[in-house]
Amino acid sequence: MSAADPPVPALAERAAACADRLRAADRVLLASHIDADGLTSGAIASSALERAGIDHETVFEKQLDEESIAGIATREFETVLFTDFGSGQLDVIADHEAAGDFTPVIADHHQPADADTEYHLNPLLFGIDGAAELSGAGASYVLAHALDPTNRDLAALAVVGAVGDMQGGTEGLTGANEGIVDHAVAAGVLETRTDIALYGRQTRPLPKLLEYASDVRIPGISNDEAGAIAFLSDLDLDVKADGDWRRWVDLDDAERRTLVSALLQRAVSSGVPASRIEELVGTSYTLTAEEPGTALRDVSEYSTLLNATARYERADVGLAVCLGERGAPLERARTLLRNHRRNLSEGLQWVKTEGVVEEDNLQWFDAESRIRETIVGIVAGMAIGSPAVDRSKPIVAFAEKDAEHVKVSGRGSHQLVRRGLDLSAVMREASRAVGGDGGGHDVAAGATIPSGTRREFVERADAIVGEQLG
Repeated sequence: MSAADPPVPALAERAAACADRLRAADRVLLASHIDADGLTSGAIASSALERAGIDHETVFEKQLDEESIAGIATREFETVLFTDFGSGQLDVIADHEAAGDFTPVIADHHQPADADTEYHLNPLLFGIDGAAELSGAGASYVLAHALDPTNRDLAALAVVGAVGDMQGGTEGLTGANEGIVDHAVAAGVLETRTDIALYGRQTRPLPKLLEYASDVRIPGISNDEAGAIAFLSDLDLDVKADGDWRRWVDLDDAERRTLVSALLQRAVSSGVPASRIEELVGTSYTLTAEEPGTALRDVSEYSTLLNATARYERADVGLAVCLGERGAPLERARTLLRNHRRNLSEGLQWVKTEGVVEEDNLQWFDAESRIRETIVGIVAGMAIGSPAVDRSKPIVAFAEKDAEHVKVSGRGSHQLVRRGLDLSAVMREASRAVGGDGGGHDVAAGATIPSGTRREFVERADAIVGEQLG
C-alpha cells in the first residue's frame, strides 16, 4: 500500500474538496467535541492544519447547539472546521452559512440533520456505518490524509478515537476503520496482535487486571480480589517480581499463553457460555512510539486518559498529550484520570444502590447533581454492562447541566441495535418534543432538555423505543 492510497476510498473525492476549501482559507476556527473521539479528532485536524501552514485556532465544546454555534459565528472566522460534531446540527449551521457568517467544513460521523452543505465529510453519506465503522477521528484522519498523504502517522490517533468511541469489539476495528489501521501499521506507529481482551494490559497489576475484568464475568475471579489472587497463585508462573505483582506487559509470550489457557479452563468449568468465553481473546492495538507499561502505550487506556481531561474542563491538557507533549501535561492528565476513575466508581455504585426505574421499553435513573453531566453517559454505559441492570432494555440517564437544563444520555447494546434500536432518533425526537435537542448514534446518544420536562421526555422516549423494537 502506498502512502498516497486513500484510507477510505469512498470518501476520497469529498475529502479532497474539503481539503481544497481549507487550503483556500486565510484562517480557520477548529471546533471539536470533548470526549476521547473529539479530542483525537481535534488533534488530528490541528496537526494537519499546522503542517499545511494553515493559520488556525482550536476550541472545544461540550455540546454543539444553537447557542454555541451562535458564539462560534461571532468569532469572525471566514471558515469553521467542525470535527466529531456538526452533522447533527447541520440545520442550524446551514442557517449561519446562508447568512454569510462562515463557511462550514464538517468531518463527523453522527446522524446528519435534514440539511446539507457542500463541504460535509461523513461516512453515513456514503453508505458507511458511522456508529461502528468510522469515528469522528477517522473522518478527521481521512481529511488530514487528503491535505497531505504524509500525515499517515496521525492514523494512530484515529485508532485511539475509534476505540474510545466503542467501535472496537473483540474482533477489532472493522469496516472503514480497517483502512486507517492499515495506514497506522504501515507508518510504523501501531502494532496489532491477538491478545487477552482485558482492559489494563499495560498498567494494572495482574490481580487487578482479572478482578476488574467485567465484560466476561468469571465466578470466583471477577469482582473478587481474593479469588483473583488465589487463581494466580495456583499457576506455574512467577507472578511477582521483587515482591511486587507483575503486569500483563511484563509477561513473555509463553507466560501469557499459560495464564490465558488457565483462565479459559476456569471459565469453561464455571459454566460461562462459549460465546462469552470467546470474548476473552481479541485484537489489541499498541502505540509503538509510546513507553511500554504506560497508559499511552495501549489504545484503550489512552482513550480513557483523554476522557479524564476534557470532561473536567481541561481539554487543553488532553489536546497537549495528543499533540505529543509529555512532562507536565501528561502528569496533569494522570491526576485527572485518578479523579475520573474515582468518580466513575462512585457513580456506578450509586446507580447500583439506588436502582433504576423500569418503563415498558426502557429503564432510567436521575442522578440530579450526584454525577457530573459530562460523565453520566459513561456511567450509564457501565451500568448496562453490569449485573445490576437489565441488558434487554436501553438505559436513559439524567444529570443536572445548569439551573435551567438537564443532560440526558442514552445507552443501548449492539444486540438491541440489531433489533431496530436507534437512540439517535429517540434522543432527537423526544428532546425536541419537550423543547430541547439531541442526537448521536444508534447505540449511544445524548440530549439537553429544559428542567421540569423529564417525565414527559421519558414517556415520549419510551413510546419511540417501543415502536422501534416492535
